[in-house]
Amino acid sequence: IRVFGGGGGTITPEEIRELEGYGVERIYHPNDGMKMGLVEMIEDVVNRAESARMPVETPASVSLDSEIEIGRMLSAIEDGLLDEGDLSKLRKEWQLAGGKVPVVGITGTGGAGKSSVTDELLNRFLASFPQMRIAVISVDPTRRRTGGALLGDRIRMNSLRSHRVFMRSMATRRQHAATNVVLKDSIGFLKSLGYDLVIVETAGIGQSDSEIVDLVDFPMYVMTSDYGAASQLEKIDMLDFAELIVLNKYDKRGAEDALRDVRKQWKRNRVAFQTQDEDVPVYPTIASQFNDPGVSWMFANLTRLLREKLSLPEGKWTPRLDTTLKEPRATVLIPGARVRYLAEIAEQGRAINAHIESQAEV
Repeated sequence: IRVFGGGGGTITPEEIRELEGYGVERIYHPNDGMKMGLVEMIEDVVNRAESARMPVETPASVSLDSEIEIGRMLSAIEDGLLDEGDLSKLRKEWQLAGGKVPVVGITGTGGAGKSSVTDELLNRFLASFPQMRIAVISVDPTRRRTGGALLGDRIRMNSLRSHRVFMRSMATRRQHAATNVVLKDSIGFLKSLGYDLVIVETAGIGQSDSEIVDLVDFPMYVMTSDYGAASQLEKIDMLDFAELIVLNKYDKRGAEDALRDVRKQWKRNRVAFQTQDEDVPVYPTIASQFNDPGVSWMFANLTRLLREKLSLPEGKWTPRLDTTLKEPRATVLIPGARVRYLAEIAEQGRAINAHIESQAEV
């Protein structure tokens, strides 16, 4: 791993040489920025990091506690280092060893808060089930023009500090898709290691995308109220296939109307008009809010639905948490009626000053 840094105008050339002598790959001085420019500095970082990459090798054996070996095996799968014969044999072994490990797929539009929802679920799984080991695969889109991918989902993952969570970021390595071609094999490999739960978070999807349904046991769809008119809900494919729907960012204006419309659409899609609203698996959340009761209620129902669909042992998959409150409670610093109160004070002050000036002229 190559370490890079940047110093302000106070760092001296001697200090830079000293740090680089300790093993830091490069410290960029403000003078470097003036000479090289931002683009050339980025290219220099990428070139130095690429030259330091070690060749990927397929590990001889992998265990649940050897995260480095797990990562190497996933890299070998992703880079296509396994020939079809070996891979076919491994798939059979993975299938036998995987057993009934549940795989939860989390998909949704870009910016809906999938990573935040995933992190909140991880936090509650870890707190509710102290022995549980969880693997997470997070897929980010590959840019068509440059061929690069920003693997930034882990930025939101505060729960990764736990030794009971393993996370791997992947790129789609193709366009117009929310998953990659090796995702199925990667899931099978992780299941075979003995994880209790595998979570897959896809890249952002469009209205007609639902490929995650074929790869996981329990697909979830994360959305917000920003879907346009209610008629747009007819076009969202995942509303047909998702076992659970999360209406995130419930503190936004119009979210309550959106919750009503999404529940109605769920009933229409399944011809379940007699179902009560509270029994429809559409849950409002504010995942960015600490200890959000909406997320807790959604989590409790997620474990219940997992138990019912996959026949999981009830004792092992029944969380103990307070679900008295079932909807989010937005924390508002300034009430809506007073959002413009500073502007109103300023306007009133300007009006008073204008009145004083007009009276002085008289």
